[in-house]
Amino acid sequence: MQISDWGRQTRDQLTAQMHDAQVALLPLGAIEQHGPHLPLATDQIIADGLVNEAISQLDDQIAVWRLPTLPIGQGVEHARHAGTLSLSAATFESVIYELGVSVARTGVKRLVLFSAHGGNSAAIENAALELRQDYDLLVVKACYFNFPAPPTSEWPAKECREGLHGGALETTLMLHFAPNMVNPSACQHWPSIDETALAGFQYLGAEHRPARFAWLASDINPAGVCGDARLANAADGEAFARHYAEVLAGILAETAAFPLAHLSHFD
Repeated sequence: MQISDWGRQTRDQLTAQMHDAQVALLPLGAIEQHGPHLPLATDQIIADGLVNEAISQLDDQIAVWRLPTLPIGQGVEHARHAGTLSLSAATFESVIYELGVSVARTGVKRLVLFSAHGGNSAAIENAALELRQDYDLLVVKACYFNFPAPPTSEWPAKECREGLHGGALETTLMLHFAPNMVNPSACQHWPSIDETALAGFQYLGAEHRPARFAWLASDINPAGVCGDARLANAADGEAFARHYAEVLAGILAETAAFPLAHLSHFD
């Protein structure tokens, strides 16, 4: 693998190493409440952890520029809870876009936006399309929540579907990446509104139904978290991290191999 930390290069080193197949990787996290059992930086820690593991799995021929992680994202759904730091949708979209512009001006033609926070998705979608239009960048959008489920998962289907925030998945990954920052005694089951007040609804819900309503975290559960954190364990954390990292490594490899000539307006 050929991994370069963007910020540790000199101007001339960076320019000398630039070529068309290189991929710039921008990890995106969030600083927001994750209940009584997980730290505010959970999404940032998971983003960095998965990126580190993915990089270690890459083939020697894949060249990646690792950009500094954006620790603060769009977390307005958690803004009513203490500790949350959030940018507005417009500001966050502009930050992503302007960083992409800087990357494009340096000569990079392939950019992966990897998020560990679902609330970042709308801004990422908009910024990615604008970068594609304005700078002919190949922009790949990835969030591990959308990756295939780990094959070893034995959790109930409803946890995989509705454990959106602070549930078994995030707690399990944190037991792997930062076990000293997890408070197991505070882990509980926080059911989602989809399995309580809306259990009889067929079409409308918070997530994974044909129609979804805009929600704040406390709409999903008054505690601001949802899912069964009691299911989390460190052994699954190691296996899950390896699985998600393999998927991310595959995304990076395929981004590097993508034939740019098949996209319109590329030279």
